[in-house]
Amino acid sequence: MPTVKQFEDLEIWKLARILCNDINKVAVNTNLKSDYKLYSQIDGSSGSIMDNIAEGFERNGNKEFIQFLSISKASCGETRSQLYRVLDRNYINEEKFNKLYDQTIVLGKMIGGFMNYLKKSDFKGSKYKVD
Repeated sequence: MPTVKQFEDLEIWKLARILCNDINKVAVNTNLKSDYKLYSQIDGSSGSIMDNIAEGFERNGNKEFIQFLSISKASCGETRSQLYRVLDRNYINEEKFNKLYDQTIVLGKMIGGFMNYLKKSDFKGSKYKVD
């Protein structure tokens, strides 16, 4: 396993960034951009996924990191719920919905798996490291 030195090294952060960009492309290429409230909500929740991974990582402690990963995972669910409204309002078709939906499912599972890994880890974070 490669060493993780910064949050940008985390696969979950990279995938969250892709999801966030994919959702933004929907807004740019459809009338979603004119449904300001819905666009703002889904843009915010998808951004929250990647931002909470980054913020938790920067806390330098597993306990805090797990807390922020939990928020990130919840934001996956929030984004997934908002995708239904985007579909129901005909901003995307079923195929695009399924692609984005699948991305949120995979990402949520990966975040959950990483949380479980951190809970079982003996390493408690760099701020607890004895020099």
